[in-house]
Amino acid sequence: MDGSLLFTLVSCVAVMALIAWVSWLKTRGTVETRDGYFLAGRGLGAAFIAGSLLLTNLSAEQLIGLNGSAYGYNLSSMAWEVTAAVATVAMAFLFLPRYLAGAFTTLPEFLADRFDAGVRRMSVLLFMLGYGLVTIPSVLYSGSIAVMTFFDVPTLSGLETFPSLLLTVIVIGLTGSAYAVFGGLKAVAVSDTLNGIGLLFIGLLVPILGIMLLGEGSFAGGFERLLSDHPDKLNAIGSASDPTPFGTIFTGMIFANLFYWCTNQYVIQRTLGARSLAEGQKGVLASGFFKLFVPFMMMIPGVIAFHLYGAGFATIDLAYPRLVEDVLPAYLTGVFLAVLLGAVFSSFNSLLNSAATLFTLDIYAPARKQASEQHLVRVAKIASVVIALFSFGAAPLLYFAEEGLWQVVRIFTGFYNIPTVVIVIMGLFTRRVPALGAKLVIIFHVIAYGLLRFVFDEVVTLHFIHQYAVLFVIEVGIMLAAGYWRPRAEAYQAKVTPQVDMTPWRFARPVAFTLLSCVVALYIVFSPIGLASGEPLEMTFGILMALLVAANLMAWWMAGRKPAIS
Repeated sequence: MDGSLLFTLVSCVAVMALIAWVSWLKTRGTVETRDGYFLAGRGLGAAFIAGSLLLTNLSAEQLIGLNGSAYGYNLSSMAWEVTAAVATVAMAFLFLPRYLAGAFTTLPEFLADRFDAGVRRMSVLLFMLGYGLVTIPSVLYSGSIAVMTFFDVPTLSGLETFPSLLLTVIVIGLTGSAYAVFGGLKAVAVSDTLNGIGLLFIGLLVPILGIMLLGEGSFAGGFERLLSDHPDKLNAIGSASDPTPFGTIFTGMIFANLFYWCTNQYVIQRTLGARSLAEGQKGVLASGFFKLFVPFMMMIPGVIAFHLYGAGFATIDLAYPRLVEDVLPAYLTGVFLAVLLGAVFSSFNSLLNSAATLFTLDIYAPARKQASEQHLVRVAKIASVVIALFSFGAAPLLYFAEEGLWQVVRIFTGFYNIPTVVIVIMGLFTRRVPALGAKLVIIFHVIAYGLLRFVFDEVVTLHFIHQYAVLFVIEVGIMLAAGYWRPRAEAYQAKVTPQVDMTPWRFARPVAFTLLSCVVALYIVFSPIGLASGEPLEMTFGILMALLVAANLMAWWMAGRKPAIS
């Protein structure tokens, strides 16, 4: 082993050990109760919520995949990241207050309260199948592949590719499992936040150094080349032939983001552990602002790589690893490895913690009503170990079906994202729709989506994101029809038993307005009337940006005039 590689590994271990030590200090004595283990004692502040949401969402696969998309196409795929800010606003104002008012620990618990135990069991089945069979193994697999790609584990270990993959899966899986199994949600949140700081630092440093390399040491020269050479690469307004057509932002992507940020258990569990509504709103909205950095961290480097290397890679996913190798100094490679592993750990242990939570609280606890809180925590730890061991076995097997991995993940997610968001929205905002409507939607969606993807995929050529929107409308109609045909005998009364302060954050509205304005501004900047034109910015660009600034000044002025909401 050469000296630079040894230094990389030692510095990586040192950073990871520091994060683990701080996480342990922050979680001592807080995990042996139900709320302590599953919801961090309902004591998470805005910083931990935002940091954990950021790392839960970002992964090694995105570092490589989004930069690869920008290298091979343009910035159109930033839609998946940037428009998520709209869903965080919906979470802060529409979903989170209702979740916290009912003091729910899991989404299926809410569905049991709103509908019945049958809907709860069906939703848990969908989530557990999605997490256990596809999402957890694929996150572990893709993270391991990323680590192997960046740091050439086969050469380091002297093993062939598949044994190296197996070794990487086990090492990453065991380390990530430790946080989820022994520390519960708070350990996950603390480690996520610390890793998030590192990710932001490294993620923004790579494009800065890349621009300097592009300018042969001059940042200004590199920036000028980035804007003038191949300006079409800076276009986020995707055409029909691009990976993410612009029109999908206004159809199915809305509902895909609502599912992920407002109803997906392994994401919303952080917000359910907020110590107050105000802290939850701050954390959720802060995570929306972090998503605005993603194009700069995870797509601009891909554009820089295209300028530096041209279209010479065998696959577009090799662009970002090559750029990192060329621009990061040796003394930062260990930190980068620690951050990369942190992103992998975050997605893995968050999924593991949430899968164990769903099993324990929505399957085991209802069957064992007399079980103590300590017993439930022990069951959750055992469930985490079992699920982790299963993922260790399943993840390496994806190596033999690599070409079909992403297709499988995308297809399977489509089986449960739209029916979940439909049922939750109708549950929150209607009073007479019965459990029958929710059950019909689940059955209909699984059958209809399966037919669209496997039987009529060559006949129905509508983009799969647009299909999400069509199915959403149909399924809302099914639930409303069920409410008209067989309404509940008594109108549903939402449970109001909050265990935290429910006072909203005074500045939530102007902050949300600014967040949405930033989304619009990003699309103006990365468009044919902005940087993608390759020409000096025209008056239209300046007028639009000035209007956004004026609108924000007005929003904040009005917020300052109003008294705090009590």
